[in-house]
Amino acid sequence: MIRSDVEFDSSGTTCRAWWYRPEGTTPAPVIVMAHGLGAVRRMRLDAFAERFTAAGYSCLVFDYRHFGDSDGEPRQLLSIRRQLDDWAAAIAFARTLRGVDTARIVLWGTSFGGGHVLVAGERDGRVAAVISQCPFTSGIASTAALGVVSGAKVTARALADLAGSALGRPPVTVGLAGAPGSAALMTASDAVSGYLPLVPDDLEFVNEVAARVGLAIPLHTPGRALRKLASPTLVCICDEDSVAPAGPTARHARRAPAARVIRYPAGHFDIYVGADFERVVADQLDFLRATVPA
Repeated sequence: MIRSDVEFDSSGTTCRAWWYRPEGTTPAPVIVMAHGLGAVRRMRLDAFAERFTAAGYSCLVFDYRHFGDSDGEPRQLLSIRRQLDDWAAAIAFARTLRGVDTARIVLWGTSFGGGHVLVAGERDGRVAAVISQCPFTSGIASTAALGVVSGAKVTARALADLAGSALGRPPVTVGLAGAPGSAALMTASDAVSGYLPLVPDDLEFVNEVAARVGLAIPLHTPGRALRKLASPTLVCICDEDSVAPAGPTARHARRAPAARVIRYPAGHFDIYVGADFERVVADQLDFLRATVPA
């Protein structure tokens, strides 16, 4: 396989990506991929992309604005609207790639990105298929999972960050993964031990984001888009998910005529490594072969 560094414009800011291409001359479908809450492509997305490319698929794996190798100031600004715009820009860029089957675009997202692909796919209306892994589908459910103490701390810092941004001050931040009761967006008992080990040793990772997103998350319900998504959709649910509870995702999926659900006896972070990774990749490849064969 070939992996190239590419970049595309999203609302005037440069997003950077890997473009994986399989060997051979037959145009391959393109899987557009991005990560979850504050995460970057180097946190195990290459492992998924390599499996898909080995099976004959092309992959475009990008970092959101303000994160990773992409541009955008201030750094660590997590804006739901901007990230959805980045998805639209990445899809548009994928349709310009030469030597691939740009008529067959697949969206793949995990965690917070697993919710983004539902919205992006429904908005685009032309994607061939969607894979949503351990998806964030209900802001209310994920906020409840955060707990009262952490929720109060995040809200206080979010209000301070919002007020400071109006005055041009640097962001007030909250943690991404933190201990139970801390001012972080993920504070379940497995958050620190599950999230931070995904970071490669040679990556200077910042475990925080601008706190203002804490006010937007409870109001965001991407699961509603799943009900209107016409493209074949695979929803991979972790039954022991401590970050994106399984119940709301399953309820949204039951009302989605194009959705297929596979459930795993695993936690939110287990799906990226080990036996659970092998199982979910095999299931995703089966889905791809059945719906968008390479």
